[in-house]
Amino acid sequence: MQVAVIGAGAVGCYYGGLLLKAEHDVTFIGRQPHVDAINAHGLLLDMHGFRRHLPAKAATDATALTAPDLVMLCVKSADTEAAGRSLAGRLSLKTLLLSRQNGVDNAQRLGAITGHPVIATVVYVGSEMAGPGHVRHHGGGDLAIGASPASEALAQTLRAAGIQTTIADDIEAVQWTKLIANCAFNALSAVAGIAYGPMMQVEGAQDVIASAVREAADVAHACGVNISQDLAAQILKIPAAMPNQTSSTAQDLSRGKPSEIDFLNGYVVRKGAELGIATPTNQALQVMVKLAERAKAISQRRG
Repeated sequence: MQVAVIGAGAVGCYYGGLLLKAEHDVTFIGRQPHVDAINAHGLLLDMHGFRRHLPAKAATDATALTAPDLVMLCVKSADTEAAGRSLAGRLSLKTLLLSRQNGVDNAQRLGAITGHPVIATVVYVGSEMAGPGHVRHHGGGDLAIGASPASEALAQTLRAAGIQTTIADDIEAVQWTKLIANCAFNALSAVAGIAYGPMMQVEGAQDVIASAVREAADVAHACGVNISQDLAAQILKIPAAMPNQTSSTAQDLSRGKPSEIDFLNGYVVRKGAELGIATPTNQALQVMVKLAERAKAISQRRG
């Protein structure tokens, strides 16, 4: 397949790398340092039992794309509309467009901008950009994709590339489940700069997490989303499974990049306000990250 990855970060480069490894033709759209490294040396896919530079193409914008078979949108939620506009005139009727992003409304926002059907995707992977053009895999990698006429064929292609893919009849419930997990861990990991395992050893952390989960689940139920009754118990198992993982929000803060907190805990706060549901824990977590972002920005200006 001709594949375009819009947003050559940790998620986009990992899944794009697996498709490269399976000999698909992949073009990465990303920031200049990654683009230069990929064009010069290929993408360095660094995972357990496999570490190799894979030849690939890269660019800083989508102008070079011509009707790819598959587009994977992996940009931050705040950049969804801009990325959608960059794809104007570059999608054919047969192009499959996937939103591989955090949050629950990116597929709808992307579809509104592009006028093209979008398959919502939920990603379960721990990965990071360990340097320009170098993606390191820590664990996980499964995908859940929304049901559509093209989903079964797409899932078969992804599975053949080593990407375990399931088709979710209720992708909205899966998206909310992932969102609630992000609301539980991302802000605490980010503000402390701490991995999930040691984070859970701090007295009171589990109580804060449980409160954030309850609030977000209440909002989800009010939105008509069917959330599992044992969701809190499932979420609390994550740190044991990924003890050395830091959240994507923590990685954003450490690099001085804008976080997605307004589309995670902040989304729960906004929807809660619309529905008359109090979300004080999620609001506190959102504000904590915003304060950390502000402090980082002030420090960088002074430096």
